[in-house]
Amino acid sequence: MLILDPLGNIPLFASSLRPMDAARRWRVIVREHAIAFVILLGFLFSGETFLSALGLSSVSLQLAGGVVLFLIAIRMIFPPTGGSEEVLAGEPFIVPLAVPAIAGPSSMATVMLLVSQQPARILEWAGALTVAMMVSLLLLLGANRIQHLLGDRFVLAMEKLMGLILVAVGIEMLVRGYRTLLASL
Repeated sequence: MLILDPLGNIPLFASSLRPMDAARRWRVIVREHAIAFVILLGFLFSGETFLSALGLSSVSLQLAGGVVLFLIAIRMIFPPTGGSEEVLAGEPFIVPLAVPAIAGPSSMATVMLLVSQQPARILEWAGALTVAMMVSLLLLLGANRIQHLLGDRFVLAMEKLMGLILVAVGIEMLVRGYRTLLASL
């Protein structure tokens, strides 16, 4: 549940879905969770096979995830101005909500790690993932109410704070990836 970070995703979802009406917002949240769930199930059942078929290691997944998370976090802290905003305007689809906000590198790596350590419990891991996704979905469906109760300024402040924390998490992922890479040499 913690690796999905639904509470931390509230500011990202709020800012990404702000221009939409409430009914459409609900559908997008459900759709993005469904996409993230399918992706995480894919990594749960065949993540190692997929990475090895591409010639990638879990270290490369961690390093790439750190870079992507860092870039998303920078955008949360310093929203783009000018032309790039127009290109990115509209309804989010897969990026950045399903991936990497919900199904991020840490959650992908975690499900692969769980299965690699205890492959006989794969159905239990799938059940745990299902429960975690449902909790995340319910919390993010209630994000509008949470945002309304706390106010726009608080949500904006939380978005900036979460951006700062995500920068640190992205850097930490990069550092761990480089340490793992150096240890394997």
